[in-house]
Amino acid sequence: MEKIMVSACLMGRKVRYDGAAKTSGDALLATWRQEGRLVPFCPEVEGGLPVPRPAAEIEGGAGGAAVLAGTARVLAADGTDVTRAFLSGAWAALATAQSLGIRVAILKEGSPSCGSLTVYDGTFAGLRLPGSGVTTALLERHGISVFGEDRISAAGVRLRELEGDRLPPRG
Repeated sequence: MEKIMVSACLMGRKVRYDGAAKTSGDALLATWRQEGRLVPFCPEVEGGLPVPRPAAEIEGGAGGAAVLAGTARVLAADGTDVTRAFLSGAWAALATAQSLGIRVAILKEGSPSCGSLTVYDGTFAGLRLPGSGVTTALLERHGISVFGEDRISAAGVRLRELEGDRLPPRG
């Protein structure tokens, strides 16, 4: 049975920067939870950031790949450079995923760690740009398919494809 990494905040854990959760009510996610497939993970907390903490964005909205390459930083709203914590959390997520054979992740969209389609533009004005967060960029670089909480059905399709790959040949 395939395991699925999921943002801890989507599972009701109060780990977001503002001390809140963003609990998902998605039926498919609930089914996977009952099946014991889900591995809740918060890269920002795992990277050493407290709850609550100042909001953070990738400077210039450059995206996670730029942070991984060392050409962009993750800055908190108070100006603190929190890049190291974001990188540490991303590598911890990858280590967890690899140790459990995880090939699909459902992560919080828009997050500087977990966004898969968009990230905030770095101005703290609420504007989003196309791009991915630091953890998403690292997981995808290592072949893990990442989906936001609004694309759980697409994650289900990918999961079925992967499970089909593990079936023994017929005949």
